[in-house]
Amino acid sequence: MLVRDRFFIGGQWVAPSGSETIEVHNAGTGEVMGRVPAGTEKDIDAAVSAARTAFSGWHGTTPTARAEYLEKISAALKARADELAKTIAQEVGMPLKMAGRIQAGLPIANFANYAKLVKEFSFETRVGNSLVVREAVGVVGAITPWNYPLHQITLKVAPALAAGCTVVLKPSEVAPFNAFILAEAAQAAGLPPGVLNIVTGYGLAAGEALVRHPGVDMISFTGSTRAGKRISELAAQSVKRVALELGGKSASVILDDADLPAAVKGTVNGCYLNSGQTCTALTRMLVPEKLYPEAARIAAEVARSFTVGDPLADTTRLGPLTSKAQLERVQGYIRKGLAEGAELVAGGAEPPEGVPAGGYYVRPTVFGKVRNDMSIAQEEIFGPVLSIIPYQDEEDAIRIANDTVYGLAGAVWSKDEARAQRVARRIRAGQVDVNGGAFNMNAPFGGFKQSGHGREAGVYGLEEFLEYKSLQLKG
Repeated sequence: MLVRDRFFIGGQWVAPSGSETIEVHNAGTGEVMGRVPAGTEKDIDAAVSAARTAFSGWHGTTPTARAEYLEKISAALKARADELAKTIAQEVGMPLKMAGRIQAGLPIANFANYAKLVKEFSFETRVGNSLVVREAVGVVGAITPWNYPLHQITLKVAPALAAGCTVVLKPSEVAPFNAFILAEAAQAAGLPPGVLNIVTGYGLAAGEALVRHPGVDMISFTGSTRAGKRISELAAQSVKRVALELGGKSASVILDDADLPAAVKGTVNGCYLNSGQTCTALTRMLVPEKLYPEAARIAAEVARSFTVGDPLADTTRLGPLTSKAQLERVQGYIRKGLAEGAELVAGGAEPPEGVPAGGYYVRPTVFGKVRNDMSIAQEEIFGPVLSIIPYQDEEDAIRIANDTVYGLAGAVWSKDEARAQRVARRIRAGQVDVNGGAFNMNAPFGGFKQSGHGREAGVYGLEEFLEYKSLQLKG
């Protein structure tokens, strides 16, 4: 049983103002794996006060000095990589080996990467008689999700600290323990008091208090579009800067000249990563109508290769969903797909066989002959559910790909690289993979339309936490 009964505020472990706690469940068994405090407005106020007090001193440090702290945090996390992977595998349900590479590996790499980037970044530029200066935006309120918990924390905390901002973090109450490990890593690195503060709690209490707080200069949020809209409304009252990374319904466009087996396999893998609990998941597979039967056959075959099981087991390829609520949501969408007339190609709403009792397991599912106006094609399911949508020609495929309120990611497959890039340019999304192009931690990450605004990762993520200032010089 993991029990955390303190918040990390002002460099100290501080008792919460209230007595309410939040139970955290093991995704693989459904059992309570630990508890954390439920923060209140008073706790958020204490954390913001600590961040404001620390800001001037931290902002006054050199980029090189800030980089040294980031390097030390990266090293401290690396020393606990196995612990992080196991903790997040249990919190979220990602298979352990994959959690080691992604859930622990990416945050470790990103802290080190921002240490490198901030040392190379130019904070001043001469433009005519003006000196254009980049300065930290101030105190940042970071609100993060449960699906890639420490990775999403890192994409806010690391660049914000590199920029000279101080941070109040409210991690997801569903997967919070990794954030406490980060706090301990920051302590071990000797990070000055108040530069990073962590308060756990529910969105309605702690989250909204953070967004409303007059001492917070910027909110960086990753989560649902619904929650993002609420944050925008609250932040507007004090004209706060807001960065939002929200939902997605990404289309994988398989053109008629693509390597069909490779494209279908790549799409299914892109849909099922982290049990489909990925905002960039390739949940819509667009195929030429004449290739539909073969595409559906291959997709079903690939789906059946995903062994469902305990995330800590070596043989598991598809772990459980993160929570009971998420399991019920995904099962509901599978039933809705059937009710709306989609063809069930693989999987279904029934629980998979041979999995641990009590865990939040779902069958890897593929729907065929899906229309793009169906719920399963328009709404973010956040589970291992793929919709295959037949199309008539290239123009029809582009129209369907863009026929969504979202615009986070997508993919294009073609043996003609120039054609694939041409189609990719016409997809209204922030990130489009071409023929299975690899993830790039230095490329900008973020969305169009209701997938949000602002960019994370690389130098683009650093710039989100900086303001421009012009010094008009004489002579």
